Amino acid sequence: MAHDHDHSHAHHHHGHDHDHDHHHGLFHTHEAPRLDHLNSAFVWGIILNSIFVVVEGAAGFISHSLSLLTDAGHNLSDVASLALALLAFKLAKVSSNQKYTYGYKRSTIIVSFFNALILFVAVGLIGYEAVMRFFHPESVPGSTIAWVSFIGIAINGFTAWLFMKDKDKDLNVKGAYLHMAVDAIVSLGVVISGIVIYFTKWYWIDSAVSLAIVVIIVGGTWGLLKKSLRLEMDGVPDEMDLEKVKTELMKGKGVVEVHHVHIWALSTTENAMTAHLVISDEEMPNFTAIKHDLRHRLLHMNISHCTFEPELASEKCEQAEC
Repeated sequence: MAHDHDHSHAHHHHGHDHDHDHHHGLFHTHEAPRLDHLNSAFVWGIILNSIFVVVEGAAGFISHSLSLLTDAGHNLSDVASLALALLAFKLAKVSSNQKYTYGYKRSTIIVSFFNALILFVAVGLIGYEAVMRFFHPESVPGSTIAWVSFIGIAINGFTAWLFMKDKDKDLNVKGAYLHMAVDAIVSLGVVISGIVIYFTKWYWIDSAVSLAIVVIIVGGTWGLLKKSLRLEMDGVPDEMDLEKVKTELMKGKGVVEVHHVHIWALSTTENAMTAHLVISDEEMPNFTAIKHDLRHRLLHMNISHCTFEPELASEKCEQAEC
């Protein structure tokens, strides 16, 4: 089936080259994120958050505030996840080679999985510390907590905004966006707790806020962990419906039956598919045309790499699965 993987033509034909900067916007909903815009979002996010981690960590250390220290730890895990996601994007652009025929696209999925794991670990530490503090509240300066966290809201909010428009196109961008949005909310909670502590001297609030934060993070991260694990196991990506894809394949001229349909993720933005198509004997000579038609249809369903194996309706498939 030499003509099967007729990539050069198919990809050129749809302006769907492997290099993501040249998208001609055939389908805006699933278009891979534009790297130049994203690059700067990641870089700014990393720089601003790194500075803030140092400031917040120092303030927490000096004032003995658990909520500041844990928030700094949480922000540090964000810097790590941003750096990882940026690295994954760089790797996804490296072209294929003899050993890795898909290039390093899969690294984007591995990164989003580790990202979720890192957050879980961070959350575990925060939770433990907060519970311990409940039994031994320490006096903390509410005004310092409030002011430092207020800066946190600004920085996290701004970074989340940078990722806003690309967040639904890629799992890692969504991860970065969620982290930042959650962080902004977290900082808001810390600001309020600082103000309350300042006026009431109820120092246990420091720990209560910490625990509330933990619950929020676990809720958000669980979905990310599940999604990335599914892609890691070559599961069908969330937004894909196997039956819909089969129905679409059956629309091909002369396609009598479809089997062995496999859909999996190559990266957090690209999906691939293989399928056996049973073609009626009279339409078989037009297989190239049928293939281009189907490729075009699937491109609209966000499947950019397809391999079809044609079978004549008059002969039976000899694979074990049949």
